[in-house]
Amino acid sequence: MVPSTAPTVAPAAPRTNQPLTLQQVLDDLVADGLVLREIADRLVSDRRAARAEIHPLVVIADQKWKDPRNPKKTLHLEVLTEWLAERSGLPYQHIDPFKIDFAAVTKVMSNAYAQRYKILPVGINTREVTVAVCEPNVREWEDQLKHILWLDIKRVVANPVDIQQYLVEFYNLARSVKGATAQDKGAYSDIANFEQLVQLGRSGRLDANDQHIVHICDWLFNYAFDQRASDIHIEPRREIGNVRFRIDGVLHQVYQIPTPVMVAMTSRIKVLGRMDVVERRRPQDGRLKTVTPDGEEVELRLSTMPTAFGEKLVMRIFNPENLVKDYRELGFTEEDETKWGDMVTNPHGIILVTGPTGSGKTTTLYSTLKQVAAPEVNVCTVEDPIEMVEPAFNQMQVQNSLGVDFASGIRTLMRQDPDVIMVGEIRDLETAEMAIQAALTGHLVFSTLHTNDAPSAVTRMLDLGVPSYLLQSTLLGVLAQRLVRTLCSHCKEPHEIDEAAWEMIVSPWKASTPRGTTYINKGCLECRMTGYMGRMGVYEMMVMTPELRKAVAEQADLEALRDKAFREGMKPLRISGAMKIAAGLTTIDEVMNVAPPPGGDRRHRR
Repeated sequence: MVPSTAPTVAPAAPRTNQPLTLQQVLDDLVADGLVLREIADRLVSDRRAARAEIHPLVVIADQKWKDPRNPKKTLHLEVLTEWLAERSGLPYQHIDPFKIDFAAVTKVMSNAYAQRYKILPVGINTREVTVAVCEPNVREWEDQLKHILWLDIKRVVANPVDIQQYLVEFYNLARSVKGATAQDKGAYSDIANFEQLVQLGRSGRLDANDQHIVHICDWLFNYAFDQRASDIHIEPRREIGNVRFRIDGVLHQVYQIPTPVMVAMTSRIKVLGRMDVVERRRPQDGRLKTVTPDGEEVELRLSTMPTAFGEKLVMRIFNPENLVKDYRELGFTEEDETKWGDMVTNPHGIILVTGPTGSGKTTTLYSTLKQVAAPEVNVCTVEDPIEMVEPAFNQMQVQNSLGVDFASGIRTLMRQDPDVIMVGEIRDLETAEMAIQAALTGHLVFSTLHTNDAPSAVTRMLDLGVPSYLLQSTLLGVLAQRLVRTLCSHCKEPHEIDEAAWEMIVSPWKASTPRGTTYINKGCLECRMTGYMGRMGVYEMMVMTPELRKAVAEQADLEALRDKAFREGMKPLRISGAMKIAAGLTTIDEVMNVAPPPGGDRRHRR
């Protein structure tokens, strides 16, 4: 719930049980000094604007009039809704579906009753029901509902468009879940559950192609796309299944679904992903492609895992427009872009991208390969799995069951006349040796490692058993990266810097790091009160110089290599983050959480 911060306005004289009219709302806006009388009269005289089926606030919001309290902003629908709540003496609430128990609130009243009065239940507890309204003067339903439920009624004013949209979504979803549950004849008998529940005299299970299940899955996909989710988690529990979305790197609880319905949903999605529906005892991978309501193609990578209470399904969402970006969109500075451009235009050698899972390595590699994939260049990849099908590349899928691993995949690619090879991950000595061999024989090779920083990639390769002289002659550079959430441009505000926190980030490189202007993440409706909108990379780029090659040949330890890399011009992850803070793109807390201090101490200086 988003509380109103504006001063309380004395409620207008109630017009009991009469819906708001355009004339009434405009008169009140004029009286409060938000709208000029002449433009209000002009709108009233427009017969198209006065249609009864359109809420007056929607009509006024469509005019995009300037807000006299802040000329840089307009009187958009949410501002007008807040104003109406204040004038009515009621709390204002922005409807956040993540914070509403669909199943509970839709039992409060029927869909027909809610549609009749244009109201939507948004919360219920043992004492009261919270009902969102857009017609604060219509109250005839209130006593009826209170008498039926024997609970207090709390009215809040909400956006009329949201009320109508979620009326349809909440009740349709609840109807589908209820319909699917009603058809269940004992789905637990077919669930691979560690704590198996056997119910005698019951048999059968929900059909994955049941129309209710199809509708729930369609809603799930569309809702995830609308909320900018990067991952969808469907997780079985003892009594009920959880659905969670990962948005900007943070997991959010979305819905709880009865276990039989969740099992049928998982089966439905496995069918779409061409996976073995019957097999629930071992992990499986799959993929499917769909289209968003806006017409954008989206690919989903599916992964199942057997758990104590059934089969868990995770879907990673890949939007081609988000996966392939230019270097500035990724978060490269001008200096980073120049260094990276010099590395990737080499005719041969190996470039490593490092970082933990979910740090954006795939996006960086795909964006880079897209840049180098000219018509005269043969770009080949071997991946496990193929993250995103890209027509400009020749992509091979690792299939261990058929004896196709990374090492054998590289051998195959080397016979395919490649110019550029991308190896999904170097996991063992054989793969590392084949990647080095490909670089030695005149190919540009990209690959990934899981290390904490760029210098650690060198020691990792040496630990795998790669001879130092081969690494010295082939390695072009290493890029370590993390993702930080970026501040919401709609609500960020300048703020005094936390000196102690800033010292922890930049010390002892503060002499070369401008402080700039720092911001706080206030939170607004656009960013769902998180203060963040989207993510971008922070980078640590180690370009192999003669001095660093010499250190590799001498098999210097990690600390010595890191010291030399800093002296050769490598900016650590935290300094890259500090530059993002100074540019007003992210916060100190975000950088502190994501980027570790190099080597766990702060002894290193440029």
